[in-house]
Amino acid sequence: MTEPVPARPPAAPPAAPPVAEAAGPSAAAYVLDEPSEMAMLRSFSNLGFNDANVRRGGADAAIADLARNKSPRILVVDVSGMPEPMAAINRLADVCNPATEVIVVGDRNDIVLYRDMKAAGVAEYFFKPLISTVVTRVLSTLAQGDKETRTRRTGKLVITLGVRGGVGTTTIATQLAWHLAEERQRRVLLLDLDLQSGDAAMQLDATPNHALREALEHPERVDDLFLERGITHVTERLDLFAALEPLSDMAAPSEEAVMQLLGTLTQRYRFVIIDLTTTAALQLPKLLHFANTVLLVSDSTLISVREVGRWRERIGPNSPDRTTLHVLNKQGADGSLPDDELARALVSRPDVSIPYDRTLAKTAMLGTKAIQAGGGVRRGLAVLERELAGVEGGEPKTSFWQKVFG
Repeated sequence: MTEPVPARPPAAPPAAPPVAEAAGPSAAAYVLDEPSEMAMLRSFSNLGFNDANVRRGGADAAIADLARNKSPRILVVDVSGMPEPMAAINRLADVCNPATEVIVVGDRNDIVLYRDMKAAGVAEYFFKPLISTVVTRVLSTLAQGDKETRTRRTGKLVITLGVRGGVGTTTIATQLAWHLAEERQRRVLLLDLDLQSGDAAMQLDATPNHALREALEHPERVDDLFLERGITHVTERLDLFAALEPLSDMAAPSEEAVMQLLGTLTQRYRFVIIDLTTTAALQLPKLLHFANTVLLVSDSTLISVREVGRWRERIGPNSPDRTTLHVLNKQGADGSLPDDELARALVSRPDVSIPYDRTLAKTAMLGTKAIQAGGGVRRGLAVLERELAGVEGGEPKTSFWQKVFG
């Protein structure tokens, strides 16, 4: 007699898929010094990491934050000055999502430390100072698995800063913007951050509006449609973003809003040139370190020579990501120091010297027609244009300006 086969127990229901942990930001960086902060801001902007955070603080700050918050996809941590950096990395691993890619920044050029970190799972170790192009390349490689992330080519940010009023900074900015757009065929935006008294619009025959004010007050509203309606199209390749607000309204834009706006603008233009006053420069200290090139504009007076030295000290030395160049404007105008005294007074020779031209001085406010007409305007900027174009006597030459402006 055949024994009955016991009934098969009902199949267990399929296990529910694990609930995915809510994603944190695309990237976060905890660094200890301003140059590293600026390098990370530039790299995150280049990659379009709009939700990325850059904070002052090292590994301990990162550990404290990650113990309470979601881990980012990419984490950059500064361990400079720590006697036992590997101990900090091990503590970080206890609170960090295993899927997070970790990049470590430090002040020790030690191959043993590098190997230990790679063995511990660190994606990369950078010895200071950080170079944003290198950091961007590594971040891009780490982020390639994310279909939402694309490496973006960003434009160069150029700041024209007059060491004092009346040295011709706006004229240099408008002439430079026009030259790059019309002669070099680049897409250029001129941004006049003097919201109450800026002259860039007048020099370009343009009418300022209130869009810049709105963009700085509500940067989250800035998108392609906003910019298309708010920006003034001077020529096919040259755009202007300028305002002329009432003198009774002297509210200064916040640094965070300016940086956010620039992150958007540098995605759209090959060059973004800022006409910056000394007052705005003092209110926006990070901006000077975020630029690729700072053009320090002066004339040949004793006061300007003094201010060039003070502003060079304020800006600091050149870095792999930022260069400061001295543009000596109106050389030989009334009140200028003789050339021998000027050479003794300046710590270093000007990078570009523009001789004074009475025609240039008279036509600065005549708009684009004066720029196109040539004559004194073009002769007044001949030296600067040769340096920018890298051309002299019809033969190409390699110049520092050519390297800077591409």
